[in-house]
Amino acid sequence: MTSLTPARRRGVEILDDPKVDPGLITRSMKDVERANVWFGGRRAALAELEPVIKDLPSGSSFLDVGPGRGDIAAAVKLRSAELGKKIETIGVDNSFPLVKEWKSGIDLRVRGDALALPFRDKSIDVVFASQLLHHFPEMSAIAMVKEMNRVARRRVVISDLRRSVVAASGLWVGSFLLGFHPVSRHDGVVSVMRGFLPYELEEIVSRATGRRPIASRRLGFRLTTSWSPVS
Repeated sequence: MTSLTPARRRGVEILDDPKVDPGLITRSMKDVERANVWFGGRRAALAELEPVIKDLPSGSSFLDVGPGRGDIAAAVKLRSAELGKKIETIGVDNSFPLVKEWKSGIDLRVRGDALALPFRDKSIDVVFASQLLHHFPEMSAIAMVKEMNRVARRRVVISDLRRSVVAASGLWVGSFLLGFHPVSRHDGVVSVMRGFLPYELEEIVSRATGRRPIASRRLGFRLTTSWSPVS
């Protein structure tokens, strides 16, 4: 392992504490949304989702697990409309303050656990998560992927962070330029160091599903992968 890709660290993100102030959660999620724009999170997710959206029939359902403020789900809804398709978007998160903050691009708001999704087997066409998987230790991450695979009918898509000292340093500097809250700056750097290398993300999916889809490197030190759900 080179110095630019150190071993994955658990770290402690302030926003992972269930007792954190709700106002701080919503403030920091605004920073995450801006980071998605400036550092490539939204672009990476949509690059992986584009062929999926094109193949979906109108009337399909799209579940975003841990959607932040719902900016990517809103972008999926917009892109689907551009292609002449009506897609129902669903968001699920355990955080009540976040559920209240979601954008109008999410049609159905559900409060629930990513490790025990409150949906029937194969009940949602596309199940998606962006920058959520790295929050979990390995066994819980595997459990989350299993749940996404269980619920999905057509496709599972994951977008996350690629671990790198360069990425962490860039986020630290950029966070000052973009006026991030100190908690957003701290948690952002911890998130990057909790991120994955391609083979690590592939291994988690493989252990969860028995299938090993390729994890693609994207601009902005992002990783994406997707697969057809395994019964």
